[in-house]
Amino acid sequence: MTRLPLAHALKRFPAVLALFVLAAPAARGESWIEEGTAVLQGLDKVTARISTIEDNVGQVADFGTLEITVRACRKHPPEDPPEAAAFLEIHEKKAGEAPKLLFSGWMFASSPALSALEHPVYDLWVVDCKNPKSADAGKSG
Repeated sequence: MTRLPLAHALKRFPAVLALFVLAAPAARGESWIEEGTAVLQGLDKVTARISTIEDNVGQVADFGTLEITVRACRKHPPEDPPEAAAFLEIHEKKAGEAPKLLFSGWMFASSPALSALEHPVYDLWVVDCKNPKSADAGKSG
């Protein structure tokens, strides 16, 4: 029997790990519920003031010089481990300039540093999602 060198085996490790990570939620029965409102918190680092922002999916909310658009908001049902995630687009608007895209992607309530807005004045993170879009809100895995 020939043994594969360790380097060869480690090259395949990321692909195998990804397969397990992607298959794990389906195996555990986890699902996401589409919600209509994202609950966010923002920190103004200059004033040290924290604000709670409730933004409906598809609507624009202002926080200082930031324009926040929630494109999707999902959370696990009560029987699964708690988690909420929102797909956000964040633009910065300055006088006399076109809005500049600062962030576009998913933010997770349980891991705010995983995908964070990098800004010298503002921090923003997802707290929760609420207000189901419909009674039979989509279970997707």
